[in-house]
Amino acid sequence: MPHDAFVTAPLAETAPTEADLVALVGSRLCHDLISPLGAIGNGVELLAMSGLGDSPEVQLISESVAAANARIKFFRIAFGQASVDQRIGSSEILGVIDEVSRGGRVKYHWLEVGDQSRRVVKLIFLAILCLEPALPWGGEVVISEEDGEWRLVAQAKRTKPDPELWSRLSGSLATVTPAQVQFLLLPREASHQGRRIVWDVAETSVEIRF
Repeated sequence: MPHDAFVTAPLAETAPTEADLVALVGSRLCHDLISPLGAIGNGVELLAMSGLGDSPEVQLISESVAAANARIKFFRIAFGQASVDQRIGSSEILGVIDEVSRGGRVKYHWLEVGDQSRRVVKLIFLAILCLEPALPWGGEVVISEEDGEWRLVAQAKRTKPDPELWSRLSGSLATVTPAQVQFLLLPREASHQGRRIVWDVAETSVEIRF
């Protein structure tokens, strides 16, 4: 049975909220990490040009840098700052999703076309992070929108339910670890946007909508 997290419209703010500060820190960390990762990537390309690119060591470094870059791009949207008027093109969204899921067990299918509000994509990416712990053995996730409501529907041979953790999306005070911080941030961001979160975890499916 789906579970609801009811929220109210945000009040006018005159100073940065806790959510704003978290987003600013997320943006700063991602911004500062992009440059050194890019430098490492350039170094790997130079090694490849010198004829050393086929060695197992360089290949491992190259793959690791690519994975780290993809994750940073994803985190920059999920945890970073997003203003009301910011938009993201569909090609960028698809690119980030494709990069972060490459080689992984979970496959994502983005069904929408055109650019989207960065704030909405932030919610979607936080929701993706919430789906991941429930899909340790892989699955297929379809992301779609209808009449202003976004749905992330995952299908898998089996899921890994964690009722206490997921109850965090409904406002419980369950403790979360650093790896589970998305379960704290998703309902807070939804509240900030005046949206309602509905979720359901079954034996072979998981759904989040807002």
